[in-house]
Amino acid sequence: MSDIRLYNTKTRQKERFVPIDATNLSMYLCGPTVYDRAHLGNARPVIVFDVLNRLLRHVYGPDAVTYVRNFTDVDDKINATALARKQAGAAGTLEELIAERTEETIAWYNADMDALGNARPDHAPRATQYIAQMIAMIDQLVARGHAYEAEGHVLFAVESYANYGALSGRSVEDMIAGARVEVAPYKRNPMDFVLWKPSDADLPGWNSPWGRGRPGWHIECSAMSFELLGESFDIHGGGIDLAFPHHENEIAQSCCANPQGGFANFWLHNEMLQVEGKKMSKSLGNFFTVRDLLEQGVPGEVIRMVMLGTHYRKPMDWTEKKRAEAEANLRKWRALVEDVAPSQPSKAAFAALCDDLNTAGVLAEMHRLAQAGDGPALAATGHMLGLLLPQMGDWARGAVADLAPFAQALASARAAAMQTKDFAEVDRLKAAFLAAGLEVRMAKDGVDLVPGPTFDPTKLEGVL
Repeated sequence: MSDIRLYNTKTRQKERFVPIDATNLSMYLCGPTVYDRAHLGNARPVIVFDVLNRLLRHVYGPDAVTYVRNFTDVDDKINATALARKQAGAAGTLEELIAERTEETIAWYNADMDALGNARPDHAPRATQYIAQMIAMIDQLVARGHAYEAEGHVLFAVESYANYGALSGRSVEDMIAGARVEVAPYKRNPMDFVLWKPSDADLPGWNSPWGRGRPGWHIECSAMSFELLGESFDIHGGGIDLAFPHHENEIAQSCCANPQGGFANFWLHNEMLQVEGKKMSKSLGNFFTVRDLLEQGVPGEVIRMVMLGTHYRKPMDWTEKKRAEAEANLRKWRALVEDVAPSQPSKAAFAALCDDLNTAGVLAEMHRLAQAGDGPALAATGHMLGLLLPQMGDWARGAVADLAPFAQALASARAAAMQTKDFAEVDRLKAAFLAAGLEVRMAKDGVDLVPGPTFDPTKLEGVL
């Protein structure tokens, strides 16, 4: 069995991954709150954990992993979005508009993540399907003295859990000093967080021992992971922005509700995304969704490769240069693996992936394999990253096929020039192709046109 080493946020070091049960590995990834389109940063953890999912299945067997990624479909942002629709004149009750919005957004999310080459998780639970389990867990916490009711709310008492702050490495005092916490007179401690809150007649709500209300955000993941993976499981992941307070709070409530379990053994967090060296934000005008890029004609496979070019624990900078380079390389690689049966992944690439998901190292090895012309190994290595899969290649196949008439025209012009010694047409075509961003490769057996990073097909109009 190959050794996989992963950086565990909980211990702040790389550790050898040893599953609880090698025949049934378990992994939970915090999914989206479904009130709007997924922005580019939302896609990074999905791609990272899709690669980890592929690696675990490669090592332990295709059916040996249970992968869970949730949908948060009860949240104040969703309520606000639905209320705005209602105020704009949309038909239906607020509850109906909330249901409509969440269904719509979940469909968008699945389509966008599919377009990036991500396999669907084994379970995609919605928070609203697990309200009973959340109420039961909150009831346990109250009964064990870890939570208390106050003015229609139920709050977790952070001082009741001695290890609170261990994941983020901060004391409660430090967290109070550095965090924006909700100031509420009914809190015993400023860091206490909401497990249940009241709902008025217009908002979604469920009956509970504490009155009609809805769950807090943190309890949702604890209840769903417990129900689907049990009191102890292998890996929990998400963006680094979730480490505190979301994951810290998950640990506290899960370990207090199920003290006999260990919750998650490994915690993996990906770093944040930037655009052209700056934090992505609407105010800077550099905020865009996955769908924005797809509709601009950026293939999902290209987005995926750009993401994988940076180690998941480092900030990832999306740039136009990286996009163009990824597209050009993928075109070349797809030409090499066309109609080729994959062999085995490169040993060097596999070792890199087992070393804390060093995807940049795998891509470097793929460049080497491409230079060596080893299509079968290149294909197999790419598949480990979710790249070069046949079902993802329509964008590249179409572009290569469109170049065939241009390559044939140059080959014919060259053949004629060899007889007449007049190379004017050959030079004209070559100049036009180079101006369009094509790399022109001429050999005895024919002509090959390879799109480069600056390839612009519109510049080929009227050339023939």
